[in-house]
Amino acid sequence: MKKIIKALKIPAIAILLVTSIIACDKEFYVIESDVLGKDNANFNTKFEFLPIISYNKKLDSIQINNLPSNLLGYFDDPEYGPTTASVITQIVPTSFNPDFGKNPVIDSVILNIPYYSKAVSIDEATGNTQYSISDSLYGNKDANIRLSVYENGYFLRDINPDNLGEPQNYFSHASHGTTDNFARTDNSLINFDDFAGNQIKDTVFSPSSNAIETWVISETDTTKTLSVPAFRAKLDKPFWKTTILDKEGGAELSNSNNFKNYFRGLYFKAEAINNDGNMVLLNFGSADAKITIHYTKEDEDDATIKTQATYTFNFLGNRLNTFINNYNIALTNGNKTDGDDKLYLKGGEGSMAVVELFPTPEALNDFIDDFRISIGDNEYLKEETTGDFILSKLINEAHLVIYEDEGINAGGDSDFHKYDRIYAYDVKNNTPTIDYIIDPTDNAANPLNSKVLHLTQRDTIEKSYKVRLTGLLNNILQRDSTNTKIGLVLSTNVNATTNVEILNSEDYVTGVPAATVISPRGTVLHGTNSSNSDKRMKLKLFFTEPK
Repeated sequence: MKKIIKALKIPAIAILLVTSIIACDKEFYVIESDVLGKDNANFNTKFEFLPIISYNKKLDSIQINNLPSNLLGYFDDPEYGPTTASVITQIVPTSFNPDFGKNPVIDSVILNIPYYSKAVSIDEATGNTQYSISDSLYGNKDANIRLSVYENGYFLRDINPDNLGEPQNYFSHASHGTTDNFARTDNSLINFDDFAGNQIKDTVFSPSSNAIETWVISETDTTKTLSVPAFRAKLDKPFWKTTILDKEGGAELSNSNNFKNYFRGLYFKAEAINNDGNMVLLNFGSADAKITIHYTKEDEDDATIKTQATYTFNFLGNRLNTFINNYNIALTNGNKTDGDDKLYLKGGEGSMAVVELFPTPEALNDFIDDFRISIGDNEYLKEETTGDFILSKLINEAHLVIYEDEGINAGGDSDFHKYDRIYAYDVKNNTPTIDYIIDPTDNAANPLNSKVLHLTQRDTIEKSYKVRLTGLLNNILQRDSTNTKIGLVLSTNVNATTNVEILNSEDYVTGVPAATVISPRGTVLHGTNSSNSDKRMKLKLFFTEPK
């Protein structure tokens, strides 16, 4: 067995082929001759369906701070209905105890927050890079939204006062039938509209993929620089003079803690215009995400000599998303006993699916008895050096077969769900599955084409997905793993594996991948109890056994 596997490892294309068949399961090297034995050169390959149950899990009060990115705008999902996302964020000076010089006068205050963009071409006429933001823009790309920027009056704490050893987390409270934006802590409800202070910007805009042009004009020269597409706006100069420049020498600008208590951040409130709009993913963590005060100061000895200077803030403090949902579908927790007909995967404060492998102890015991070598009295043969159980059959591949509901509303757009990715995670430990970890097809630059062996891309013909769980089943058999519950969510970035907390969870689902919180779209799948028996979710297992 070992020689056969090694013989297949020579050409690169063979590696990919073998990987796709056996899901890169390294455990086959452990099995080798112990499984089939030297005299068992002849064997059969078979398949079977293993028992599973899948059901819905409604996502209430999910963590909305410390997200990798943030959504801003209005998105009307054709199946689920509209969601409005706003952002509350602290800002932090990049330096403290500033000296603004003699008689400083603000020239402009520029807000710049990059979109997630990618270079797609070069303009032959100008030589400039052309960008696309289509991967992070949702909804009507030709519509506008109203954006109001307020001074935030609510103090975003870093430490939980009820438990000084823990950070302060904030959780969603997706209000319905209101325009206000709410969040929760462990024991309080916050309405950020009640804490909205001075309005420092009121604008109507739609995200653009155009590069940002910056012009620098001096007495002798004019230069233009280009940067990546971003939300860019001029802010009110008098506000920043009073709030920042006039505080020179004061405690307010002396350190980060004093500043955060004095200036508690900004509230970016998004609203639809005539029930239409779009939603964009903003990169607040970028080095180019900042507020810059451009000002002119006089020379200390000669008032006719002017010098230009800047004072800059970044967004590296606490930051959170809020959501207002007005769904067409009532999302509920599902039937854990019989499974559900349809599974609703919706990002934000939405819904996920739980898949229970071997939903009864008897089903798990039957699986173990069938694949391990029994030595009697519920004991099984183990490999002496590793302690792993020795198997009587070799698992070649195991995967979930998942079909999309053919009746889902795509708003007349045949490509609406074309690029959907389903992400599977270990619910017990809030971690990626072993199959995710051993999948070598990482693509950091293009998440759509990343982890495609474990989390296959959507089959646009069959409207289906596969989630390979070969490694997980081998861990159950060989190492007594108890990770038999898998969470399924919709994700726009399967490379992002960090989980966030569910507030006061009353069951074993205590966290969800952060990527699904910032994935605004939704889909509907057939469950294990689907009325369409041909489309029911299944766990299909291919295995080899001696003749």
